[in-house]
Amino acid sequence: MTEMRALDKAAPLRVLIADNDGRVRRALRALLAAEPDIRVVGEAATVAEALAQNNALHPALILLDLLLPTADDGLQLVRMLAGPPVVALSVRGGLHGAAFQAGAAAFVEKGSSAETLLAAIRAAARTAVRNQPDL
Repeated sequence: MTEMRALDKAAPLRVLIADNDGRVRRALRALLAAEPDIRVVGEAATVAEALAQNNALHPALILLDLLLPTADDGLQLVRMLAGPPVVALSVRGGLHGAAFQAGAAAFVEKGSSAETLLAAIRAAARTAVRNQPDL
């Protein structure tokens, strides 16, 4: 419980959204904007944009569509991203295992409830905080 209180009092979780569909990015941004403990710091529509945004903005978490624009590209991007945890999204539930093998912290099927997505984001963030070495 103390850990949860510490997260609640901390600065908002900085999230980068990477999805090739602008409508999905807007919907995710709107959902996350309503959460006081989460702040969207950037958006990307391609693998190259996601890498550039990650390097420039240093998000605490990346919300990533695995089909960006293909499953191979999305999974490769998960492998390439060093640092922030990745919450993988996909309409293809069959990518669940591949997402975790690539290094994703969580997997959420598109079409899941907002509560499911928010819980996955917060759980991935808590795990990342717990696993950081003491400075």
